[in-house]
Amino acid sequence: MHTTPTPARTEESGTAAGGGRFALWPLWAAAAGVLGMVSTVVTDTRVDADEDFDFPVAAEDLATMDYDLFRVGGFTGYLTVICLVVFLALWRHRVEQRFSWSVGASVVTFGVGVSAAALTLAYGWKGALGNYGHGRPEAGTYDDAGLYTYYVMNDFSPYLSWLGVLIASGGLAWMAFREGLVSKVLGALCVLLSGGTMLAVGITGVPGLPVVAALGMAIAGVWLAFGRSAITQPDAP
Repeated sequence: MHTTPTPARTEESGTAAGGGRFALWPLWAAAAGVLGMVSTVVTDTRVDADEDFDFPVAAEDLATMDYDLFRVGGFTGYLTVICLVVFLALWRHRVEQRFSWSVGASVVTFGVGVSAAALTLAYGWKGALGNYGHGRPEAGTYDDAGLYTYYVMNDFSPYLSWLGVLIASGGLAWMAFREGLVSKVLGALCVLLSGGTMLAVGITGVPGLPVVAALGMAIAGVWLAFGRSAITQPDAP
C-alpha cells in the first residue's frame, strides 16, 4: 500500500529541518510576478481610456493611440517569461524531483508552464503592436484594420494567460493543507486567490481576472524565500 512520506515540519508544526534559512531561488517567482503586473497592467493602453469615448472601438480609432507603452510592455513581458521558465526549472529541480510523491508540486509545474507558453504569445502580440503602430519603427506595415486585429488580441490575452499560474496557486494550497510542504498561511492565501478569482470569473464572466495571479506569485515568491516551508529547507541529516 502506498504511503505518503512524512515531510519536514513547516513553521506551523514546529521548526523546519535546518531552521529558518533564506532561499534565493523563489525570488525568480517574485520577479516574474512583479514584471507580469508591469507588462500586463501598467503598460496597458486603450483607445477608450477617456470616459467620454463613444463606443464601439473601430479600426480608425487606432490612429489616435500612443504605442510607446506597448513596446515597453512587450519587452518586459519577454523578461517575465524568462523569469517564469527559470523559476520552473528551479522548481522542478529543487521541489518536484525532491518530493516526487507530491501531486501539488506537479500541478505547480504544469500551471506555470501553461502560463509561460501563453504569455510568450500574448507579449509577442503586444510588442508587435508597439512596433507596427503609428509613429513606430515599422509603421505602415499593416493598415488600421490589421492593427485593430492586434489590438483586440492584446485586449485580453495578457490577462487570461495568467490562468496557469492561478491553477498553480491551487497546487500550492494542496501542498500546504494536504501534503504539509508549504506554510499553511501561504496556503490559505492561495485558496483565497484561486477560489475567489474563479468565483469572480463565474459571476462576472470577465475572462481576464486571472491576472491577479501575477500579484499572488510575487507575494508567494517572497514568502517562500524568507519563510520556513519544507520545500525551501535542506534535508535533515
